[in-house]
Amino acid sequence: EIMPSLVGSEMCIRDSLRAIGFSKQYSKQEIDQLLGYVMNEPDYRTIIKSGKAKYVEIRRQTGKKTGIVICGEYDQVGFFHVKHYFPYVFSDVFTALEDVVVNKRVDTDAYTGMCDDVRIGISLIFYLQNAADYLRLGCEDNTPHRAKISFSGLSLGGKIILGVYRSNTSQIQKMCEGHEKQELIKQAKEGDQDAIDSLTLDEMDLSSQIRRRIKTEDLYSIVETTFVPYGSESDNYMVIGTIINWTSVSNQYTGEQIVLLQINCNDLLITISIHRDDLLGEPILGARFKGIVWMQGNADYDSLDEL
Repeated sequence: EIMPSLVGSEMCIRDSLRAIGFSKQYSKQEIDQLLGYVMNEPDYRTIIKSGKAKYVEIRRQTGKKTGIVICGEYDQVGFFHVKHYFPYVFSDVFTALEDVVVNKRVDTDAYTGMCDDVRIGISLIFYLQNAADYLRLGCEDNTPHRAKISFSGLSLGGKIILGVYRSNTSQIQKMCEGHEKQELIKQAKEGDQDAIDSLTLDEMDLSSQIRRRIKTEDLYSIVETTFVPYGSESDNYMVIGTIINWTSVSNQYTGEQIVLLQINCNDLLITISIHRDDLLGEPILGARFKGIVWMQGNADYDSLDEL
């Protein structure tokens, strides 16, 4: 027997269903029917004992790499309480090997992960897709654990913009400069004053270059990629990245078309799902995607081979 008790930002979750092919305005009854479909025909089910209750994670794929996860628990008498659900898009490319700090969200029983990624220079916060794997560790919040991470995201609106042409020489130079900067960031985090001073000077030079170039060039020919926090939600970001792969797939439940984009944002690989009607322009390899993305991540704690 199902005893629903959804809490948290359910309206935001409903809106995000559009990104995986559920575009209509669903009523509460229709949402219950959809969740019933997921629970009756799951592709994957994980049960973790948590005190006297059993934490349950139920997954159902609704399209290639996309689906819905229901999280809840069985009580002592066998009733299943739905705590929350969320749509997801899965990435099979592990792009980071980092210490991940996981915390329970305030508004719901979901979890967010955070890791410091030197490629983008900020602490990246993401919605944890596989909370059951984390709970299996039995650790307290704020305890960092080494994990391989794959990043993905859902977008409710984006556009295709032209890419930036680079010769082979400039591409190699950009890669070398990027690696040098990553090393400086690592050293700066360890307290190296020379690295801190070098990064400060680089930022001043970059600011001067932008002020000079913006007078005669288009903004998006100067800013090649972007990854910045957006809005009040900690796991929402404004992203610009180069499209390195894409495919159009169908939602098995509704038949609606969604586009899966794999983008490279400053060497960070992200798989993005967006409804075809919400994407302005035609995706082309080498072009760029610009949009607001709800970042999600899958942390693999079991396989820690170097990337």
